[in-house]
Amino acid sequence: MALQVVSSEGAPAAIGPYSQGMRAGDFVFFSGQIPLDPVSGAVVAGGIEAQIEQVMANCAAMLAAAGVGFERVVKTTIFLVDMADFAVVNAVYGRHFATNPPARSTVQVAALPRGVAVEVEMVVYCGS
Repeated sequence: MALQVVSSEGAPAAIGPYSQGMRAGDFVFFSGQIPLDPVSGAVVAGGIEAQIEQVMANCAAMLAAAGVGFERVVKTTIFLVDMADFAVVNAVYGRHFATNPPARSTVQVAALPRGVAVEVEMVVYCGS
């Protein structure tokens, strides 16, 4: 099985030695998206709601690069620095998965890259 890099200029460029996404067969495994503006590379201002909105916009750009939408996401992992942000993150996240939401794990972590409050990674099914 050939592996194929999946990337989008509509999402922030990788900030380390990794790919934005990797297609393996009918699945795409996306690296975690943090709330970086894809043009400036800066962390978005405005608190947790602004951060999760940007993360989900970055996820949408990555999905578009794979030729699919949120309905094809089968698993996500949400990383939060503070579980007190869970309700806000859950509300914004939930708007993107109106029906058949994917399996999900949410974990609290000590810190995330660039000092952000939230990161979301996805596994996506791209088969027929």
